[in-house]
Amino acid sequence: MSDRPFHPWQDLRRRAEHESLRPDLGRAVRCTLALMGPLLFAVTGHFPLDATLAALAAQNVAMPDVRGAYAVRFNLLLAFALILAGCGGLGGILSPHLALAVAGMALVAASGGLWRHLSSDYGPNLAVSATLMYAIGLAGAGGPVVARDHFLAALAGGAWGVAMQVAIWPFRPQHPLRRAVADSWLAVADLFGAMTPDPVAPGSDRRPGRAEAESTLRTVLDQTQASLIPTHGGSPDGWLKHLDDLHRAADRLALQVTALDTALQGLTPAAWAQFTPAWQTVLTTLANTARTVALAVVSRQPAHLAACEVRLRRLEHLLPALESRLPAATAAAVADLLGQIEAHLLVLRPALRATIDRAGERTAFSLELSDLNALSMRPLASALNLSWRIDPALVRYSGRIAVLTMLGVLAYKGWHLHHGYWLPFTMVVVLQPDYGATRRKAAQRVLGTLAGSSLATLILWLHVPFAGLMAATAAASFVFCYFLKRNYGLAVVFITLFVVWLTEASGTVELAFTLERVASTVAGGLLALLAALVFWPVWEQERFPPLLVRALRANAEYLRALVAHLAAGTGYDAGAIRAQRAAEGANSVVFSSLQRMTGDPKNRQELLERAAALANSNQRLTRAFNLVALHLQPPAPAVGRELEAFAQRATDALEQIARRIERSPSGNGSLLDARRALEEAPLPDLAVSPQAGGDRQRSWLGAQFSRAGTELTGMLLAASAWPASPAPASADPAPAP
Repeated sequence: MSDRPFHPWQDLRRRAEHESLRPDLGRAVRCTLALMGPLLFAVTGHFPLDATLAALAAQNVAMPDVRGAYAVRFNLLLAFALILAGCGGLGGILSPHLALAVAGMALVAASGGLWRHLSSDYGPNLAVSATLMYAIGLAGAGGPVVARDHFLAALAGGAWGVAMQVAIWPFRPQHPLRRAVADSWLAVADLFGAMTPDPVAPGSDRRPGRAEAESTLRTVLDQTQASLIPTHGGSPDGWLKHLDDLHRAADRLALQVTALDTALQGLTPAAWAQFTPAWQTVLTTLANTARTVALAVVSRQPAHLAACEVRLRRLEHLLPALESRLPAATAAAVADLLGQIEAHLLVLRPALRATIDRAGERTAFSLELSDLNALSMRPLASALNLSWRIDPALVRYSGRIAVLTMLGVLAYKGWHLHHGYWLPFTMVVVLQPDYGATRRKAAQRVLGTLAGSSLATLILWLHVPFAGLMAATAAASFVFCYFLKRNYGLAVVFITLFVVWLTEASGTVELAFTLERVASTVAGGLLALLAALVFWPVWEQERFPPLLVRALRANAEYLRALVAHLAAGTGYDAGAIRAQRAAEGANSVVFSSLQRMTGDPKNRQELLERAAALANSNQRLTRAFNLVALHLQPPAPAVGRELEAFAQRATDALEQIARRIERSPSGNGSLLDARRALEEAPLPDLAVSPQAGGDRQRSWLGAQFSRAGTELTGMLLAASAWPASPAPASADPAPAP
């Protein structure tokens, strides 16, 4: 039995603090309140409009976790409400006319593609919600009066959903910029958690979650950086500069710890077995510290700052203990990295304290509201993608979903299916821009809907009292919204429950209607899967090569920047940071594409193994460059022309690999020449420099570039096996939406 004392209230408080940093609980609460509001008003006789449409509109407006400025959030939420109301009204007015109803579905579906382009965060959910509102609006006889009532009901529900989002701001300010910085620290904590050492071998490739965590971290860091840019341009100042400093501290700490983890891969299995417990303890403490920083920057509570201070002091003692457990040879090599982490933690303390100073924040909203002008382009650009260039894959997807949902509405209205709105709704939920995601969604959606439909029908057949049914609807809404981002398959079961209860509780429960609903769902899922497979499909192996080429050339630019800094003896400045972020961002896109490729049919995965080998090697190359970047501390160790010659040969090798992937005219001969040149590139001055005080650091740099050269040699050999056939005409370098 554990000797740990049982303190339920303290455990509950810690759990509440942990949940407060995640959006799931808050989303579930506000969505449930939004859904039940119109229903309760209707029960009391104070809501003369369609309560079902109002409840669904309210819930869908309350659901998105909109980031950024308060003013931008408010305007986006109003836009969501108007779009849903417009779709509900459009369905009502076009319902009597079959041809117009089908054309209206094409318009709604195509608009969904536009919303996906504007925002990959909010667009997909808005597209699904708009389709559901339009499909439900098509039910019944329709006409101008019905369309007006549908529009007003959905608009009222949407306004209630906006109120649910806004009402909590004065009492629990979300502080958009603070929240963005906290998200960066949470992503750092998740990365440290994903770096949990393997008890068998230290290789990072044995921890598949690390690549995904690195990709997520880079995305969050870039989003936060965009949010922190002042609306007037220039550099952050005042309280905004304190938040920017803390954000950069998260980026820097992640770079240092991942570089240290990479350096530790040289341990022997025996040394690794002895070292694992100590490294595990340090990573766990680092992750907990990062989460505490996130909580402190949002809450600004002295208690959370004190907790962070305790964890920082614990790290001050753990890092020297970690170094003492390393083998002598390895300890000398990584001493500088551990020293940098220790020094950075000392800088982190005042950076965090500066953001918690309450002197300049006299109101609940704080001065963060003053920099946010809803009409300026900069905050809008941080929330929406305002580029005129649309991904061709998204155009294909919009065409597929438009044609498919038109067929669904044609069957729904032409055959007078009572529950036919489940057909186009399921299609738009299941069909995704790529086949792999569509296949996963189809299985989850169909199985979840079958389970939810069966359970919902059983409860309706039992004639549960109205109060019990309302309580069950609220509970199902809560569980759906809570698990939406955590477990989609489970969430589908509960969304089916409350949608069935909302739309069918007032009618007679019949087996025929139940079978019709289930059949519509199954047919919609199967048709979506078939459309993704045969109708203008987008295969990831066609999209992958340009993405990999971009990542290879980003690594080449990163190497050039590092060598230029080493040659000039300059530190880790903005130019080096930009090059590092570009390389890591390109790698993130590559791994996302690689993951999508695994979901394609087997006959569309010819490049999978070669692609994975090159992608992993390119990422390891970036990690080796990150190790070098950490030595760009002024005065950085100046290097000779040998390193410049090596860098030139290495960048030439990366360019030859990129040309091979592009199927350019240069053939295997160029790859062979690049490999010979790289193998003959010496690094003598880095390994045996007589300069006083610089031997260890220069030797360490020489080892990292030698490691990069070995990795590049393997990449050249792997690239020689890449198919030399012409690239498909449909390949496009843009990342998938």
